[in-house]
Amino acid sequence: MIGATARDSHIWARDPHDWYVEDYWCSRRLFAEEPFQGEVHDPNCGWGRVLRSAKDAGYAVRGSDIVIRPSGDAEIDAVKRQADFRDCVDSADNIVSNPAFRALPNFIQLALALARRKVAVIYPVARLNAAVWLANAPVCRIWLMQPRPPMPPGSYLAAGHKPGGGRVDFCWLVFEHGHTGPAEVRWLRRDAP
Repeated sequence: MIGATARDSHIWARDPHDWYVEDYWCSRRLFAEEPFQGEVHDPNCGWGRVLRSAKDAGYAVRGSDIVIRPSGDAEIDAVKRQADFRDCVDSADNIVSNPAFRALPNFIQLALALARRKVAVIYPVARLNAAVWLANAPVCRIWLMQPRPPMPPGSYLAAGHKPGGGRVDFCWLVFEHGHTGPAEVRWLRRDAP
């Protein structure tokens, strides 16, 4: 095949807890480009990568997850608690997360009910066309991530493996209460100046 290149990506078996880990750059770049006001809560915090990026950007943070996964970052591990977001009644200024993709519509609906300002979630770009439930949601921005970030199961990384290139296009969907009109589409580049 002319011009073919080797693929540096993986196909993983589905994680039983839907624990998939984004590269740090995904949330670092989001917090560099998208302004938030107030605290950031990640209710699917895993190792706390979103929390660490938010904290480094100057935000107060708190996190929760069904399973608490120590990250080795004592400052971030101290703000995590075990909880199932589906049972959550605590409000937050902002909810920023990489939630389980199979439950995204329900997650976003609950997050919008609990967040006072913004909700930002990682979302597979290929699912946007079929997401008719988004039509009436206050989506203000869609941040297309470039390059494709790998999103391996946490167990793969915990076993000491390194992810290759990503195979799936992802974006950050940002919802803002009070937003009306079409969403703005922007690029979120890993290597931006």
